[in-house]
Amino acid sequence: MNEKNYSRVISLAGEVEYQTGAVVSKTLVGKKGGTVTLFAFDKGQGLSEHTAPYDALVFIFDGEADITISGTDFHLKSGESIIMPANEPHALQAVSPFKMMLVMIKSD
Repeated sequence: MNEKNYSRVISLAGEVEYQTGAVVSKTLVGKKGGTVTLFAFDKGQGLSEHTAPYDALVFIFDGEADITISGTDFHLKSGESIIMPANEPHALQAVSPFKMMLVMIKSD
């Protein structure tokens, strides 16, 4: 847990920067019950299919991404979000450089 992130105003887009050919992440909150993590993906970067024991909210705040959840494809752009259910396979790919916030909440 990063105490300096509490009780202050932050600009999500300014907390992570794009890096050529890379995925950059920064955890804002990390607790047993869940996490809040910011990501910056360069175009063409992504995460291969995997599962997680958490329900997850993805919020795109810059760029565009393709997200696949349990075999269904979704195209998201800046200002859009999607919920990925716990234990369902999912993957994502940057259509353009994009930044997102991932909020993971432990399922019962």
